[in-house]
Amino acid sequence: MPIGERTLIMGILNVTPDSFSDGGQFLSVDDALAHAEKMISEGADIIDVGGESTRPGGEPVSVQEEIGRVVPVIEALSRRFETPLSVDTTKSEVARAALDAGAAIVNDVSALRFDFYVADAVARAGAGLVLMHSRGTPATMHRLPPVAEIREEVVSSLRASVHMAERRGVKRESIVIDPGIGFGKSQSQNLELIARLDELIAAFPDYPIMIGTSRKSFIGRILADSSGTPASGTPAPASKRLYGSLATITAAVLNGAHLVRVHDVKPTRDAVRIADLIRVRP
Repeated sequence: MPIGERTLIMGILNVTPDSFSDGGQFLSVDDALAHAEKMISEGADIIDVGGESTRPGGEPVSVQEEIGRVVPVIEALSRRFETPLSVDTTKSEVARAALDAGAAIVNDVSALRFDFYVADAVARAGAGLVLMHSRGTPATMHRLPPVAEIREEVVSSLRASVHMAERRGVKRESIVIDPGIGFGKSQSQNLELIARLDELIAAFPDYPIMIGTSRKSFIGRILADSSGTPASGTPAPASKRLYGSLATITAAVLNGAHLVRVHDVKPTRDAVRIADLIRVRP
């Protein structure tokens, strides 16, 4: 996945009953196809298909259940569209099945921590691999105490994951890294990672950077109270986080992000087009 002059947009297609923002909306193949077609028409460059929620407290699913959710959708999408497909999974068996079904990228939110054989599946297929930093598991990440220096933690952990991926045969030009906004970080650390994204890019000059902030809970907390005291209010629901998401995405693009992973493709495309014109790519 070469670094280009335009920020790429990865559209999120969750075929799960319990994802935090759109769980249960696209469980049937027909509904998933219709939503993917809409995102592609709005400007999505990649469709990311996920069959297991990674939200805090999300229920784990078996390998066979996850395969049963994602493979029919990927097969149908690959027959109908030429847009590259990604599978959002941490399991090597699911990765192999999805790649065989037509996916071209594996998006691993554990960065090989949960199953390093994901790298073998990617290498065998000559596919792309997104390595995302996270701490703990979906069940524990929001109970972990924050690390003192989040940038150093992200860089150290992702360097180890990149090394493992390349050692197992994944080509350097096939790897994208993601600092994992919201995964085991505090609100201030999420904002710090976006603000200091240029430092992450400097630490990984050979790898595109992907950012995923869309509708995440830290945005809901910031927007909790329109009076200006967010800590005193109820967090804004996922359906009310679009403008906050666009603000974080715009900041990330201006600070050097190469890909953004989003639910709302059309408004993101508009924001990114302007941000790309303002930014001078190094």
